[in-house]
Amino acid sequence: MKKHLLAIACILLSAGVMAQDETKEIVTADAEAGKVATEELQKAPKENNWKFDGTVGLNAAATGLVNWAAGGNNNVNGLAYAKLHLLYKKDAIAWETNFDTDFGMTWINQDYDALQKSSDNIKLATKFGWEFKETWYLTVLGSFQSQYALGRNYNGGIDYDNIISKWLAPSNTDISVGIDWKKSVNGADFSIYLSPIAGRISTAYTGKAWNEKYTREAWEANNPGGTWDASVFEAEKAAHADLASQLKDANGVSYFDANGDKQFDRNARAELGLSFKGAIAYKYNDLTLGTTLTLFTPYKGKGYDIVDPYFKYSNMNRQFGNFDVDWDVALSYQFLKCLQVTLQTNLKYYPGTLIADKNGVVKERVQFKGVLGLGVGYSF
Repeated sequence: MKKHLLAIACILLSAGVMAQDETKEIVTADAEAGKVATEELQKAPKENNWKFDGTVGLNAAATGLVNWAAGGNNNVNGLAYAKLHLLYKKDAIAWETNFDTDFGMTWINQDYDALQKSSDNIKLATKFGWEFKETWYLTVLGSFQSQYALGRNYNGGIDYDNIISKWLAPSNTDISVGIDWKKSVNGADFSIYLSPIAGRISTAYTGKAWNEKYTREAWEANNPGGTWDASVFEAEKAAHADLASQLKDANGVSYFDANGDKQFDRNARAELGLSFKGAIAYKYNDLTLGTTLTLFTPYKGKGYDIVDPYFKYSNMNRQFGNFDVDWDVALSYQFLKCLQVTLQTNLKYYPGTLIADKNGVVKERVQFKGVLGLGVGYSF
């Protein structure tokens, strides 16, 4: 009997030892598996909520003439540009910023106006949205557009080149709240934004240094081949003394009454209105296309005397249904890794902005600029 009990005890003890070994192996295996899983998780790339892309480049061209019967002057053209896009997207929140800018100069081998500005543009827009339904966002949008340097009406050295634009003259600053629809289809990103509550501030701020050119030193620097004549200089200075007022009139910030008579000059015009913005961005291999259409019309109409004090900066020709139009198109193709062919067009039409033609006739006109370039560029 004792032998049987001893045998049973040995069997139970062996089984316990074997079970303990198996438990240790399972625990060890589980620990190793957990360690491997943790390492793999650490190696896995973290989700990046930021996206930054764009195009930057420099276009240049030069023309050299020697005994050229058809005429002309040696010249060099240069244009630097950048189109940058920054996007933050996490859960239902989206924040998007676009910065478009360019600046170009032309040097002409001549005695007057040898260095002339050919292009100058600043556009910055940012919008913050909350996705309340798939592809639909409640959005706050802010934007600003102006230029860097003085713009002149080059007239062949006949007299002083009229200053027709400068930093903040003109400029548009928009702040609005609306609904934004976004969707990507076959690699193209579409966006349509509509705001019934849109504020626009338009400026023609001339600043204290408006008459910077009307000194003898400045005149001689800008007319290296010219002959100084004090009486002619003073006459021309007096003729251009009202340039600040003319610039404000041309950009529609001065206030006119119902009869078209100017009552006073202002540096700015503030309006509340309706805004629409549509955009398409598409990239296929080395081809990039982007276009944006922006429309704005003020809640202002003839006969709305009850709100006239609020719109005291407005012209009577700025009324609901007359749209400010900005339509930009940018097309680029990159080849050989660093060379780019680019085509940029800008179309504008602003009711209240007055532009003179070559005959001196002043009225509202459609503005258009197109630039075709070949140069060094990079898309990312």
